[in-house]
Amino acid sequence: MKTIYVTAIFIFMAVTVFAQGGPPATPIDGGLSFLLAAGGAYGAKKLMDRRKNK
Repeated sequence: MKTIYVTAIFIFMAVTVFAQGGPPATPIDGGLSFLLAAGGAYGAKKLMDRRKNK
């Protein structure tokens, strides 16, 4: 009888562990903004270089 209680306790403990939520979402706004700004600057430089060569 004691083993049944111990088994039940471990089963319910496992259920509560899996019921918890995952880690919070990581914001990517700072890095994404930097990449967009760098890409825009690179594109503007390429356009200026292309116009300068013509």
